[in-house]
Amino acid sequence: MINIQTESYFSGAGLMNIGIEQAGIKINRSYEIDPACCKVQQKNFPGTEVIKIDISQKLVGERDTDVMLFTYPCTKYSTIADIHGTRTGDEYFLHAFRHMAIKQPEIFVIENVPGMKAFPVVMEAMTKLPGYYVTTFCPIKAETWLPQRRDRLIIIGSKKHFSFREPSQDRRVKLSDIIEDNPRITLPSAIRERMNGMYRDLPIISDPERDDIAPTAVAHYAKDKSTRLLRDKRYPMGVRPYSVREFARLQGVPDWFQFDCSDTDAYKAIGNGVAVPVGRWIGTEIMRYFSK
Repeated sequence: MINIQTESYFSGAGLMNIGIEQAGIKINRSYEIDPACCKVQQKNFPGTEVIKIDISQKLVGERDTDVMLFTYPCTKYSTIADIHGTRTGDEYFLHAFRHMAIKQPEIFVIENVPGMKAFPVVMEAMTKLPGYYVTTFCPIKAETWLPQRRDRLIIIGSKKHFSFREPSQDRRVKLSDIIEDNPRITLPSAIRERMNGMYRDLPIISDPERDDIAPTAVAHYAKDKSTRLLRDKRYPMGVRPYSVREFARLQGVPDWFQFDCSDTDAYKAIGNGVAVPVGRWIGTEIMRYFSK
């Protein structure tokens, strides 16, 4: 791997890091507050210094850094937060900005939901930092590579002018490609209840045989698996939930990656993560930049 000092902030279970490393860039340090996610990272990235810390309490320090990756929580910028009246923005971007402004890496990358564009103060801070050329991509669609609808905002800042390319159309993985022969799942009673109209919303059912694209993998999936289902004739009512491994495959996570945690923590980490091919595309563009 090329020697580019890279730090990942708010890194969760490290899904973005998988893609960055697939592109040939080693993640040197990874900062995350959730202990279950830190444990998963330590299991899968033995060469990365995984640091469990609240970034709002962390001093920036004096280590030189070439690349800083920020995937801070999107809750306050999401459409769901808007529905619940909590879409007000938060301080996370301030701490990302604090670290970025003091360290001034050669490149910074910010990943979040498109809803972040509705916060002009946040966008101004992230796109008008003196000394950087900034490129914004929105939306970047996971369905370019994967059978999942997941739109994201990507901001890339660099000290030199550079034409970062948009993702190219790869062969998209089909929904049928992610299905396990013998999935390890449970069938909660809420499935039958939701199918029978006992909830306000019917489930979103994706059919592998029709090459459907699944809805966004969400962090709260473990709390109610009846909201997103797979068509599978082997099960009662012809539907079932996604297994942890299938949920991970929706995000492009390779099968060697181990979730050394509870299923609940795994679903949450996957739903909060960055689709791996998005990370790989970003990493490829960073490699191009440093190769010039």
